[in-house]
Amino acid sequence: MGEFRLIRLGEQFRSEIARMILSGEVKDPRVSTFLSVNRVEVSGDLAYAKVYVSSFMPDKRVESGVAGLQNAAGFIQSTLAKKLPIRQFPHLTFIADASVKEGFEMVHKLHKLEAEGG
Repeated sequence: MGEFRLIRLGEQFRSEIARMILSGEVKDPRVSTFLSVNRVEVSGDLAYAKVYVSSFMPDKRVESGVAGLQNAAGFIQSTLAKKLPIRQFPHLTFIADASVKEGFEMVHKLHKLEAEGG
């Protein structure tokens, strides 16, 4: 499958999963509306998709939310499969992504250094 189509499909997954989280369709109490889906990487054979999730909440809450999403992966897959017309639907794996939080902390440190130096 073409690289552009995989990227576009990943974006469709990302927006639909984010909408499901925000609307409360995922009923697991560990899944907070403060979780955000950063990106989705779909494998070339459409067998797997890695869903990267982050938040500014404490790391334990994010890990708990990711566990809740992984627990609801079957429900999320079946809901997405009804909306998106693809023949083979990938198995979703949810991964906690700390890159957004780390980037925010780095910018904060840079601002602090800038304020001390000038």
